[in-house]
Amino acid sequence: DGCCIGAAKHTTTQTTLTVITMTLSLQEKRALKKKSSSLGVELQPLVVYNNDNTDADTITAISYGAGDEYFQQETCGLHHDETKQEHPSDTQQRAVQLMRPENLAIPFCYLCVGLMQGLSRPLLNVYPLDLGASEAQQTTIAAIAMLPCTLKIVFGFMSDQLPLLGYRRKGYMCIGWSMATAIMVQLLLSSNLTMEWKYNGSLVIPKDSPSIQQLSFCFLVFGFGYWMADVNSDSIVAERAKLEPPSKRGQLQSTCYAFRFFGIMVAAPVSTFVYDSNHGPRNIVLIMAIIPPLVMFPLLYLLQEIPATRVLSARHQCQEIWNSVCSRAVWQPMGFIYLYNILQVPNAAWRQFLKTCLDFSEDQLNALLIAAYVLLYLGTLAYKYYFIRFSWRLIFQVGIIMNCVFSALQILLIKGRTGGLSPFIFALGDDVFADLISGIQFLPLTIMMVHLCPDGSEGASYAMYTTVSNSAMLAQPAISTMLLGVWDVSKQALEDRDLSGMLKLSILTTLIQTSAILFVGLLPKDRHDLELLKTKERSTSKLGGAVFLGIIFASTLDACVVGLLNILNPGWVHGS
Repeated sequence: DGCCIGAAKHTTTQTTLTVITMTLSLQEKRALKKKSSSLGVELQPLVVYNNDNTDADTITAISYGAGDEYFQQETCGLHHDETKQEHPSDTQQRAVQLMRPENLAIPFCYLCVGLMQGLSRPLLNVYPLDLGASEAQQTTIAAIAMLPCTLKIVFGFMSDQLPLLGYRRKGYMCIGWSMATAIMVQLLLSSNLTMEWKYNGSLVIPKDSPSIQQLSFCFLVFGFGYWMADVNSDSIVAERAKLEPPSKRGQLQSTCYAFRFFGIMVAAPVSTFVYDSNHGPRNIVLIMAIIPPLVMFPLLYLLQEIPATRVLSARHQCQEIWNSVCSRAVWQPMGFIYLYNILQVPNAAWRQFLKTCLDFSEDQLNALLIAAYVLLYLGTLAYKYYFIRFSWRLIFQVGIIMNCVFSALQILLIKGRTGGLSPFIFALGDDVFADLISGIQFLPLTIMMVHLCPDGSEGASYAMYTTVSNSAMLAQPAISTMLLGVWDVSKQALEDRDLSGMLKLSILTTLIQTSAILFVGLLPKDRHDLELLKTKERSTSKLGGAVFLGIIFASTLDACVVGLLNILNPGWVHGS
C-alpha cells in the first residue's frame, strides 16, 4: 500500500530485513505516479538491509531530481559510498561525464577562472607601477585583489542556505560572472586604458587614466565575482565526485583542475605579450570582459542541476559542519595540510639575487613565471594519468625529498657552480621543477577534501577546507619577510657581492621546507585509510574541532584586517 522513490542497496550477511513503506492516500498515489512519470522514474520499494529495528525516519531515501541526472541523498542515514552500486547507473554516469552539453559549464568555469587569474596577475604586477603607484599602494592593490579569496566560506554557506530560483549553484555562478563582466565594462567605459610610448622609449600615461583607488575598487569587485563563481563550481564538483565509481575516484577533480591550470598557463604569457606590445591594459581588460558572457552564460543555461528540494536550516548545517570537523578523519589530515603549506617558506631575497647578481632581465623573470605555470599544468596531468594510483603519503614523501634536492641546487647557483650551464637555464631547472611537484601534490589534497564534505553542506564545507590551505599559504610571505632580518641579504649587500647571508638564508629555507616530512604520518595513505580514521580510538575530539575552526576564523579575520588596513592606511606595514 505504499512506496518510496528510489531504492537503497546494501550487501550484508544478516538475515533480518526491514522494509520501509510510506502509506499514501489514493490521491497522493496518483499525484506521485504522475510526477514520477514526468521525470522518467520507476517507483520501487525501498528495501534496507539491517539487523535492528531502525526507525523509518533515520533511513536514507534516494530521490531523483530534474532530468533524472543523478541522485541526491536527502537524509543522513547511509553514506553515498554505501548506497552506490559498484556499477553506476546511466544517470550517475551522465552526471560525471564532463563533456556532455549539460555538464560543460563545470570544466569551463574552471577554465575561465584560470584565464581570469592568468590575465589579471601580470597586469596588476606592472600597470599600477606605470600609473605611478607607490610601493605602499602596490601592496594595497595586491591585498585587495586577494581579499575575496579569504571569504570563500561565506560564498559557500550562502549558496547552501539561500537557493536562487530553486537552485543552489547556477544562480550564484551567473551572478558571479555577471559581476566580473560588468565591472570590467565599467572600467573600460569610465577611463582611458591606452598608453603611448615616445620615440625615446618613455611612457606617456593619458590624463584620464584610472586612479589607483578606482583600479583597486574595480579589481575588488572583479575578485568577488569570479571567486563566487569558483566556489559554486567547486561545490558542484564536490557533490558529483561522490557519484564516481570507486575505480575512477579523483578523475572528475583532476580534469577540472587541469582545465584551470591550462587557463593560467595560456593566459599569463598572452597578458604579458599584449601589455608589452604597445597595446597597454585596454585589450587585456576587454578580453576579461568578453570571456564570461561569450563562454559561460550559454553553458550555464544548459547546465542541469538538481533543484534544492530540501535545504538544511542554518543551525542544522552548522551542527553538521561541527560534527564533521570534530572527526579525526577531518582535523588530522587538515592539520597536515596547514602545517605542510605554512612550512613551504620561500627565500624572499631570491628574486633580488637573480636581478642584482645574475643580471636577469624582466623578460627572463617573466619566462621563469610562465615556465612555472606550464610545469604546474603538466603536474596535474601527471597525477591524473599516472600518479593517481599511488599512495597520498608516498607522493608527499617523495615530493618533499625532490623539493629538497631542487632547493639545494640554489646553493650551487649562489656559488656559481652551474656545470657549464648558463645561470638562466640552471635557475629554470631548480625553480620551475618545484612547480611540477606542486602540481602533482595539489590534487590528492583536493580529492581528500571532497570526501570530507557532509551531504547538503558541500559549498560551505569544501570552501572551509580550502581556506585552511589558503590561509597557510598567505602566512608564507610574512614568515619569509621576517627571515630577511636574520642575515644581511639587502640589495646593497648583493651589489657588493656579499653572498654569505644569501647562502645561509637558502640553507635555512630549504631545511624548513624539508621539515614537513616529519608530519607526513598525519596524512592518510588513501581513501580507505581516511575512512579507517573514523573508526579508530578517539575518532572524535571537540578540542581538535575547536582548534581547527579557531585557525580558520583567526586566519580569515587576520587576512580581512590586514586587507582593510592596507586600504585605509597604505604603507602601515612599512611604518611599523
